[in-house]
Amino acid sequence: MASYSLVELARLVGGEVIGDASVEITGVAGIKEAHEGDITFLANPKYESYLATTQASAVIAAGNGGSPKPVIKVANPYLAFLKVMSLFTGETPGQRQLGVHPTATIAASASIGADVSIGAYCFVGENVRIGDRTTILPLVCLCDDAMVGADCLVYPHVTIRERCEIGDRVILHAGAVIGADGFGYAKDGEANRKIPQIGIVKIEDDVEIGANTTIDRATTEVTLIRRGAKIDNLVQIAHNVVVGEHSILAAQVGVSGSTQIGKNVTVAGQAGLVGHIHIGDNAMIGAQGGVTKSVPADTKVSGYPAREHSCARKIYALWARLPELFREVKNLAKRVEELEKRK
Repeated sequence: MASYSLVELARLVGGEVIGDASVEITGVAGIKEAHEGDITFLANPKYESYLATTQASAVIAAGNGGSPKPVIKVANPYLAFLKVMSLFTGETPGQRQLGVHPTATIAASASIGADVSIGAYCFVGENVRIGDRTTILPLVCLCDDAMVGADCLVYPHVTIRERCEIGDRVILHAGAVIGADGFGYAKDGEANRKIPQIGIVKIEDDVEIGANTTIDRATTEVTLIRRGAKIDNLVQIAHNVVVGEHSILAAQVGVSGSTQIGKNVTVAGQAGLVGHIHIGDNAMIGAQGGVTKSVPADTKVSGYPAREHSCARKIYALWARLPELFREVKNLAKRVEELEKRK
């Protein structure tokens, strides 16, 4: 069992120990679940009351917060906790048995890098390229001419369609589909004629794609997910969309075709974006927001249709008063009617 002194962990995260620096830590846990030997963290003030009752041997926090336990003081407790957590994690999928499972189907023209793992019943098509140290778990389909970079992790039932490109250190969770046809049709009388989707999807380095998320190939050119973007489960990204660097899209977000999302944008759960708009850098879109027009940089919007967040909050507050306001208007109308009759 791994064991680290508090001073060693503080050195790892660049923090300051308040209390006994010699305490030995053998694990990590949440503040409510922790036991003796664990280190926990406090990042949200609403959990501060648990400092008095937690069984953890030490806490990572922005201050000592009156904790009876030793504290590693850091500016970003959550980030520091993640760094400490990495010391105690066990075997990762990337450390599984190397080589190609005998049931996998690998085209002779495929190029497989060093120390690659390809699991049972995978399909690797013609001219596919897989980078060094990448792990492909069972039942993955890599269609012809697809490219997967180095140090990637591809979970079961992922499909990467033909000619799509995946960068380095990318994680694709189970059931993700990269490069399905974009949803494009042209009217021919009453018939809907399919528009060929001849572009690709390109995913840059250090991206993570959630389970059962779909990213459609471009009609022409590229659907692009830029470096460091994080996309949650059950997200739909349509053809020719661009998602900027380090942007985050939460579960059940839908992005319509040709929309461009800037850098460091946050799109909360179940938000929907129409096509052919631009979301500026550092913008934030609230949960279930319906975005019908472009959003400037450094702007927060919410609601349907999405408005500047402070305006949307006022509208929501008024909506809650609608029954009361209706009664007041009805009473005023009745009084006016009575006054008119007295004339």
